[in-house]
Amino acid sequence: MIRTAPPQELLEIAIDVARDAAATAHRMRAEGVSVAATKSTATDVVTAADRAVERQVLDALRRVRPEDAVLGEEYGAGETGPAAGGVRWIIDPIDGTVNYLYGLPYCAVSLAAEVDGRVVAGVVRNVATGEEWTATAGGGAWRDGERLGCSTETDLGQALVATGFGYDPRRRAHQARVVAELIPHVRDIRRMGAAALDLCLAAEGRVDAYYEKGLAAWDLAAGGLVATEAGLRVTGLDGRPAGPDLVIAAPPALFEPLHTRLAALDASGGP
Repeated sequence: MIRTAPPQELLEIAIDVARDAAATAHRMRAEGVSVAATKSTATDVVTAADRAVERQVLDALRRVRPEDAVLGEEYGAGETGPAAGGVRWIIDPIDGTVNYLYGLPYCAVSLAAEVDGRVVAGVVRNVATGEEWTATAGGGAWRDGERLGCSTETDLGQALVATGFGYDPRRRAHQARVVAELIPHVRDIRRMGAAALDLCLAAEGRVDAYYEKGLAAWDLAAGGLVATEAGLRVTGLDGRPAGPDLVIAAPPALFEPLHTRLAALDASGGP
């Protein structure tokens, strides 16, 4: 039997599960961590913690909502099938794995609930600092009890823009060319290495905007909802939805000039 739930109820489940998962990731990092495998390239690493944390999340969700579908970065569809009309959970056990591997405090557990293809609840929790961002569809975006609103900057030339790079060397080269052409037209660029956290920082105006090519559903789901609920426009190029081709997250006043610049630079192109 398919069992849906209000977004707030799904969020409460997500928060409990993500907090426990982040605690596990934090403990495993303190105990020492090493590369367990690689994915797309030799620099695209997976740690034992990625796998252990995702397994913990899968097990926790199975206990409270065994009929739901799951999409995770490490285990794919997990052990549950699709639930048409029901809930699908989207998991990134450790977003920013390279940061995690090196002990840099910019990595997070990201967990979102999707109903009929629409993300309705999400939480992003920084493993190192404990900062936590949450959102529900129509219910706003929040960090530690404070409602979030995006940057009020109106001049792209004064905007601090976050981005990220893929792991394929050819894609990196294309993305580097885009950054080189963009940077004269913005205040500065930040590349911090965890898309979910980048989206959350944009949601509260700690960066003014964000864009990146190559995001998977688990990179985008929770952070994208936080950004949207904080007032950013989160889309791809030319009216396409945000996705692997490109994600742009920017306040309304900055969206069009940033979009125009990225389109001219073929930011969604390349490998």
